[in-house]
Amino acid sequence: MFEHGKFYRHHAYGECCQPGGFHRHHFHRRFISREEKISRLEEYLRELQAEVRAVEEHLSELKNAA
Repeated sequence: MFEHGKFYRHHAYGECCQPGGFHRHHFHRRFISREEKISRLEEYLRELQAEVRAVEEHLSELKNAA
């Protein structure tokens, strides 16, 4: 959920991580705010709930097919 590449995509292209670059062109916070954390966790919860519903539906289908 909090992978490095997800929030620092420029690293993949090496545009500021070369020797001498030192992120001089960009400012990146090294933390997320309380509101951002809440928002991300709520989204993650919605994804998990959708996954649970999908598993329950699949189990129901398997049981009814027998």
